[in-house]
Amino acid sequence: MQHSEAADIFNKDVERTTWHDETLWWVRQKRDKVAFQIPEWESLRETASQIKNNVLSNLHDYLVSFEEQAIRNGVKVHWAADAEEHNQIVLSILRENNINSLSKSKSMLTEECHMNEFLSHNGIDVIDTDLGERIVQLRQEPPSHIVMPAIHLKKEDVSDTFHEHLNTEKGNNDPQYLTEVARHHLREKFLERKLALTGVNFAVAETGEFVVCTNEGNADMGAHLADVHIACMGFEKIIPKREHLGVFLRLLARSATGQPITTYSSHFRKPREGQQMHIVIVDNGRSTQLGRKDFRNSLKCIRCAACMNTCPVYRRSGGHSYHNAVAGPIGSILAPNLDMTKFADLPFASTLCGSCSNVCPVKIDIHDQLYKWRQVLVQSGHAPTVKKLGMKAMNFTFSHPAAYQLGGSVGRKIMKALPFLVNNGMNPWFKNREMPEPPSESFRDWYKKNRKK
Repeated sequence: MQHSEAADIFNKDVERTTWHDETLWWVRQKRDKVAFQIPEWESLRETASQIKNNVLSNLHDYLVSFEEQAIRNGVKVHWAADAEEHNQIVLSILRENNINSLSKSKSMLTEECHMNEFLSHNGIDVIDTDLGERIVQLRQEPPSHIVMPAIHLKKEDVSDTFHEHLNTEKGNNDPQYLTEVARHHLREKFLERKLALTGVNFAVAETGEFVVCTNEGNADMGAHLADVHIACMGFEKIIPKREHLGVFLRLLARSATGQPITTYSSHFRKPREGQQMHIVIVDNGRSTQLGRKDFRNSLKCIRCAACMNTCPVYRRSGGHSYHNAVAGPIGSILAPNLDMTKFADLPFASTLCGSCSNVCPVKIDIHDQLYKWRQVLVQSGHAPTVKKLGMKAMNFTFSHPAAYQLGGSVGRKIMKALPFLVNNGMNPWFKNREMPEPPSESFRDWYKKNRKK
């Protein structure tokens, strides 16, 4: 289903759409308040951007350094060329340790690789321990937001879901009650799971350590109780030195949720005695993106979702309308790199207003890349036939003044005499807007009459 079609479905629930829009804008406003409390905010953004530029230009050296340091720390390092290899590596570690269940904290990379489905098909029980992720997992839905996975749901939806799956009291929508139930439900999973899987927010080339940022502490609980810890990361998560963490940690939470810092910023460097620690470093199309001059900067992303919270299209169409693990503006420039045919619609799901670029903590030129992707997709033959024919017609019309004048004249007459021909469901513009009153004359005609006055 194309983005526009899915967005139409989301918009049918006007109350939910309005609530979704206002909630995300509230998060955007929180971001602004805490950002502007720091005089050096723009300096931090520029510093982070330049650090990431350096990383992308020297990625091979930093990855090799990280691997060497991690191995020296007693960590087993694996490399995966694509999603399939990533999933096979995780499964092989489970099989080697005779483990058939795991607890997982938030990892958008595993969502990108469809790891949960793969492991389930191979007899592995996966429990998402992030509360939002667990809610959507129970509902058999993908996350709709990379930081707030269940932002599309209300407390009544959560109550119904918990009643169905966790036998909670029907109709009890009290957040305190629902959170307490979830806490007891997940605590049991932490205690019984021998393998924990986490994502990686930052990996430090200098030391071989990695940092996981959460607000719930579920990554720490899983990793510290499990006998085996697997951390999965896209190779762009590398930063050169530990001292650089101070820049990114100050930017990440402020941009994501309006907090000064995440509640837990946990450093993992080596396994504890008797524990195994594995890191799976994944490409999955990132090398291709790195080689695209116009799009390589998208790999600077630190997954804060600030672009999603500010985007007027995302806020009013919902994350699921993007049919991709990462939604919103950043997802729309990452997804076509993986599959141009499947995701050709996403770069067009934007007003190109530039708000996404304005709030990006690492200064990714998101709206410029959306525009450039449109050109690439059209030139590569991935635009819909109707759109291509329409653009050819517009090109002809704008290139021939006589055709332009005739079209305007005919259009004005039709709108006056036969308004029903444009005021109907066949006109996409009319679906959500009132058509303007047709002018009595064109600007060209008016100018001819009045230019000497």
